[in-house]
Amino acid sequence: MVSKIIIFLLFLFCTFSQAQKKEFWLIDAQTQQTKIVKDSATAVKFLDSLAQNNYFFTQIISVRKEENLTKIQFDKGKNYNQTYVEIGEDVKTETKLEPQFYTKNLDSLKQNINKNFIAKGFAFSRVQTKYLGTRNGIPIVQLSINKNDKRTIDGFVLKGYENPPTRFVKNLKKEFQGKIYDDKNLVSINKELQNHPFVTLDRPPQSLFTKDSTNIYLFLQKKKVNTFDGIIGFGNDKTEKFTFNGTINVNFRNIFNGFETINLYWQKNPDQGQTFNLQTDIPYFFKTNVGLNVNVNIFRQDSTFANVKLLPSVYYHLSSRQKIGLRGTFETSAVLDSLYTQGRDFNKRGAGMWYNYHEPTEIELFQNKTNVRAEADLLFINYPTEDLNGQQIRYFLSAERNFHISGNHYLNFKGESALMSSKDEFSTNELMRFGGWNSMRGFNEESLYADFYYFGSAEYRYLVGEQAFFDAFVQYGKLNNKNLGINPKLYSAGIGFNFFLPIGLMSFQIANGNQFGNEFKFGDTKIHWGLLSRF
Repeated sequence: MVSKIIIFLLFLFCTFSQAQKKEFWLIDAQTQQTKIVKDSATAVKFLDSLAQNNYFFTQIISVRKEENLTKIQFDKGKNYNQTYVEIGEDVKTETKLEPQFYTKNLDSLKQNINKNFIAKGFAFSRVQTKYLGTRNGIPIVQLSINKNDKRTIDGFVLKGYENPPTRFVKNLKKEFQGKIYDDKNLVSINKELQNHPFVTLDRPPQSLFTKDSTNIYLFLQKKKVNTFDGIIGFGNDKTEKFTFNGTINVNFRNIFNGFETINLYWQKNPDQGQTFNLQTDIPYFFKTNVGLNVNVNIFRQDSTFANVKLLPSVYYHLSSRQKIGLRGTFETSAVLDSLYTQGRDFNKRGAGMWYNYHEPTEIELFQNKTNVRAEADLLFINYPTEDLNGQQIRYFLSAERNFHISGNHYLNFKGESALMSSKDEFSTNELMRFGGWNSMRGFNEESLYADFYYFGSAEYRYLVGEQAFFDAFVQYGKLNNKNLGINPKLYSAGIGFNFFLPIGLMSFQIANGNQFGNEFKFGDTKIHWGLLSRF
C-alpha cells in the first residue's frame, strides 16, 4: 500500500517539475480503464477514494511522463468488505454501535451509518474510512463521519401556479417548514401535493442549498377539477315495472382561486322520488383555517310529501386531511296527499358536530384511499297539526379504505351506519333513506327507509395500467323500521368496470340485492352506467 503522504509527494513532484502538464491519466492495471483528470490534486483525491471504497492495498505500479501528459498505472488490489471495525467517537455517540467489532459487509454498515445521519438532517454527511493495518490478514479500519452542516426546510418557492390561496401556502409552511431536510419529508411533500384535490406537481420538488438556508422549489399547476357526473340506472320499481332513473352531479371548483366548491346534484329514482341538492363550500374564509359550508336539500316523493332541509356549517382545518365542524339543521316537511296516512307535517331545528378525515388516493381511478366521517346531531321537532313537540338524536358514521394487496390487485372496504333515536314514533317522511349507487348497490336509489341501518362492502379491484379497473363486490347490511315493524338483513353482489375515455371516466355496474330469505329474482338486477368528466 502506498500511503497518502507518498502519493501526495509524488504528485507534488510531478506538478513542480512539469508545470506545463495539463492532464493526468489514471490507468487501472486490472481493467485497463482510464480516468482523465486535469490536475494532480484531483488525481490524489481519486486514489484516496479507492481506500474509502475498501481498496486498502492500492499500489502505484508506474508513473510515465510524456509531453503534456502523466500516465499513472495503479493496481487496486482486492476489495475488502470483511473487516475489523473501530468506531470513532462521533459515530458511536449517534449510532450506539459497539466500539470494536467484525463485519462481513462494510459497505452496508457505512450506508446504514450514513442514513442515520441523513435522517437527523445532515444531508451531506459522508462516512470516512481510515486504514489502520491488518489482523490475521484482514484489514482493520476506523469509521468516522464528516457531518457538514445540519439542514432543515427553511422555505418554499412556488413556480407555475404562483398565486394559490394564501392559507394553503401558510398551512404548507406550518406543516413542513423547520422540519429536517431528508428523503422522508421530501416524499411527504411530494405526496401531499401530487394527491391534492386542487393542485398537482409538474415534477418532483427541487432543492436550493445556500450557505445558510435550504429552500424547496415547487412546480405547481392548477388541476382540472370541475366535474360532470352523470349516471343512468335501469331496474324495476316496487310494482316490478321496468323503469329508468338517473343522477346528475356537477361540481364547480376553484373558480375564484380560493379552493371553493359549488355542487349541484339532482337524482330521480325508480319509485318517482326526486332529490335536489345545492352545496357551497368555502374552505379558507377570510384567508383563515375556518371554512363555511351551506347545504340546501330538497326531496319530493311523487305527490305524497316533500322535505326541505338547510344545513349551514362552520368548520376548522385540523390539518390538510382533517376537519371538525359545527352545523345547524333546519328541516321542514309537508304531506301533499291528504290520503297519505304514513306521514305527517313537521319542523326540525337543531345543532350538531361532525368530523372528517380524507386521504387522497395516488390512483386517479379510485376516489379515495381513506375517508372517515362521523356526525352527531340533537334535534328539536314540532308536529304542528298535532301540537306535539319532541327531541331526536341522530348519529352517522362511514369509513372507506383502499388496500394494495400486490401487483395490480387491490381491496376496497367500506362501511356505513346511521341511527335516529326518539321517544316518539317516526313518520315515514322523517326516516333516513339509503340504497343505490353509493350505498347498497343492488337496490333502487333511496328505496330503503329506516330509523337505523348499517352495511359493509368488500370489493376486489384489478387495475389495468392506469386506465381501467375491473371489480367484483359483495355487501351485507341490516335495517330497522319501527313503523313497519321490520328489521331485515340485506345482501348485494355484483361486478363492474371503470375506464378512462377521452371524454372522462366511464363506469358500468351490474348488481342484484335482496333480503335474506327472499327468493332470488333476476328481474331485480340493477344496471348503472355513469360518466365522470373533468373540465
